[in-house]
Amino acid sequence: MAIKQFKPYTPGRRFMSVQENDDLTKKAPEKALLAPLHKKGGRNNTGRITMRHIGGGAKRRYRIIDFKRNKLSVPGKVAALEYDPNRNARIALIHYLDGEKRYILAPKDVSVGDTIFAGPESDIRPGNALKLKDIPVGTTVHNIELEPGRGGKLVRAAGTSAQLMAKEGKYAYIRMPSGELRLILCECMATVGQVGNEDYENTSFGKAGKTRWLGGRPKVRGIVMNPVDHPMGGGEGKSKSHKHPVSPWGTPAKGYRTRKNKPSDRLIVRRRYEK
Repeated sequence: MAIKQFKPYTPGRRFMSVQENDDLTKKAPEKALLAPLHKKGGRNNTGRITMRHIGGGAKRRYRIIDFKRNKLSVPGKVAALEYDPNRNARIALIHYLDGEKRYILAPKDVSVGDTIFAGPESDIRPGNALKLKDIPVGTTVHNIELEPGRGGKLVRAAGTSAQLMAKEGKYAYIRMPSGELRLILCECMATVGQVGNEDYENTSFGKAGKTRWLGGRPKVRGIVMNPVDHPMGGGEGKSKSHKHPVSPWGTPAKGYRTRKNKPSDRLIVRRRYEK
């Protein structure tokens, strides 16, 4: 998939780059697999902003993705590769032999006409889904469950993949894209291969307006605010005042660990950064 560069006929076009959509085979989504997507603008049920820098954005409809891959022992054919406005990965429309249609994340090296399968008897090929206990050590996987039957939660972004490093007892050792090594139950499902659309990271928005199209609002640095608005604000002219970076509510913003002692801490063998 090629990256398209623009001639700088406007300042916003100078650094903008987008993907060519020559890999997509279908424009209109499958109507039966659409759902409404309501925007909240970062506000809670009382109308107060509880998440800053959210608002606007182009109107979308949600594509219902099969993250569980629980259509076992029924072969499916890849009917189309489509664009999904809700994620940076492509999605694949699957026509199953019994007539059902589902969307899945489109893996790399899977094209229209290929057959995919889910279940313990599946081949180790991109797009097939199996439990971790049935996948050979060293295999690249994505869309990994954290709890059996809850659907894939990990490694779903474009171009990402994890690796099955080892198995011990009821747990499998998974090396995450961040470098973290963690334990996941062998009963959890995972999809073989790497998520497609790996060229997404080479694109550039080029202008602030594209962030607004995606639903983002401007972020103002705390150092340029007034003292009443931010702990780092104020000063005569531009001044760092030898303050440590903090959030608007005083929590250290760089290097301070905010993760609580969760039960899942015991499943992390090696963190993505050293303590």
